[in-house]
Amino acid sequence: MKREGFNLGEYVDQMALLLDLQLRDEYRDGVVTNFERIRAIANLVNEFPLAEEIEAAPIFEP
Repeated sequence: MKREGFNLGEYVDQMALLLDLQLRDEYRDGVVTNFERIRAIANLVNEFPLAEEIEAAPIFEP
C-alpha cells in the first residue's frame, strides 16, 4: 500500500517536534533516507500474501 502525498520529510519534522527531539540539520536528510528505506522494506513485508488459516503464535519459540 503506497500512500500518495505522504511527505516523509514533514513526518520526520513533526515527530521530532512531538518527541521534543533536537534533530540537527546535518542529520535530518539521513533520518529521512532511513525512513524511506524502512518504508520500502515494510511494503515488501505487507505485500507478502498469508493464508487465511495462519494464526499469530501466542509465544515465540525458535
